[in-house]
Amino acid sequence: MAKDWKERLGVVYSTNPEFGYSKQEEEIQETLPKAQQNLKVRIDRKQRKGKVATLIEGFIGTPGDLDVLAKKLKTKCGVGGTSKDGVILIQGDFCQKIIEILVNEGYKAKKAGG
Repeated sequence: MAKDWKERLGVVYSTNPEFGYSKQEEEIQETLPKAQQNLKVRIDRKQRKGKVATLIEGFIGTPGDLDVLAKKLKTKCGVGGTSKDGVILIQGDFCQKIIEILVNEGYKAKKAGG
């Protein structure tokens, strides 16, 4: 029997004494160059009690690189925010300013939504 129950996720029982549990390894996603990133910037009010937030979606890369970009945007806008699941959330309506910052950094960014 496996020592760690997480190792045997998906396998309920095996009668084979030589059966080895296989772990699913996550693929490490490499960060695309800035010129190949297609970022979409939009305003969002859903599930925020009417408060405005700017979302940057479409980043393809490692979580560390996403955090670096998020920190740079938060610093240049002077507000708070977060980054997770490939999405950067910046508090407030900074859509135009963020697009200008991203384009100056070399990213392909455009406004999405209405």
